[in-house]
Amino acid sequence: MTPLPAPADTPLLGHLWRWTHDPLDLLAAGARTGPVFGLRLWRPVVVGYRPDWNRAVLGDLDTFRSRGSLAGLTPYLSGGVVGSDVPAHDRRRAELNPHFHSRAVAGVPLEPVVERHLVTGVFEALEWSARAVRDMLNTAFFAGRLPDPLLARFLAPLHRSNPAPLLPRPRLFRRVDAAIARVLADPPVGSLAAALSGMDNAVEEARVALAAGYDTTTHTLAWALWHLAGAPTWRRPEHLPAVLDEVLRLYPAGWLGSRVARRNATVAGVDIPAATLILYSPYLTHRDPLLWRDPDGFHPERFTEGRPAWGFIPFSAGRRTCLGVHLARRMLIAALEPFCDGRLARLTGDPTIMAGITLRPRGPLWLARC
Repeated sequence: MTPLPAPADTPLLGHLWRWTHDPLDLLAAGARTGPVFGLRLWRPVVVGYRPDWNRAVLGDLDTFRSRGSLAGLTPYLSGGVVGSDVPAHDRRRAELNPHFHSRAVAGVPLEPVVERHLVTGVFEALEWSARAVRDMLNTAFFAGRLPDPLLARFLAPLHRSNPAPLLPRPRLFRRVDAAIARVLADPPVGSLAAALSGMDNAVEEARVALAAGYDTTTHTLAWALWHLAGAPTWRRPEHLPAVLDEVLRLYPAGWLGSRVARRNATVAGVDIPAATLILYSPYLTHRDPLLWRDPDGFHPERFTEGRPAWGFIPFSAGRRTCLGVHLARRMLIAALEPFCDGRLARLTGDPTIMAGITLRPRGPLWLARC
């Protein structure tokens, strides 16, 4: 492979120290060297972020595989449709897609769930978002039948920095699997459990979907509340889709994706040998000044002008687009609409971006609603 530009490293550790301490700064430094660059981590990787790179890596599922990628490092995401490759991936998506379509999730009763969690006065946005999203997921999947203390314990490591989400927790996972299996044995009518019941590997699919949808939606909701509190002119229900798109652009929960090349390939003019670990970064794509005006600014109005093809990928893209994209948007809109009424104000907080499995605000984010 032709040598690639790369950010500064150290002779012994390469980029590994910078990766473990501030991966976003390392990626930004790499992007300044070119649209495709190399990193020396525990193994050599190739990173790209322009639309042509995204289209190639996300569009060719036969060449660029999930098996062996970074998703397998956490037990929370190393199963189900998330961890599968073609042709098994396409068959399972064909089974699952109808139940996660926008029409299918439109009738999930999320508004009463949000109403139970609404607060007046001072509240912390991350804690509030975590409780509300956990309850909404439980409602959508299980009609609220999964014991909340068990669900909270299962999801809690996803709020913590690495390595917490990477550590195996076999006893806890077995308890969660058993609780899911009990609901699937007699699933509530209209729930996602009813749709999954009878499918092969349904328990694992439900567990992975819960994990994949939890911290991603929680942190997006917290950032959306923070920005709505600071931009009252956008606090109207009809503006929420654009606000969400802008929050997802600035803080894509899935800030980094990975694939492994199954065979030799050429992408964006770069020769990629078989078995190379390939990274794409929605975070870099979404802050590319060639694609976005004032890329670090909060400008929801930009989405009235469309979006660049393969340049807005908060839920990935192509045939591996996130299965839960419609449910996530449904939950976010349901949670945000009540905050369009009355006054919402920032008090104090630290919205510094922290990168783990997903992006999250450092926090806390203290707001007041009246």
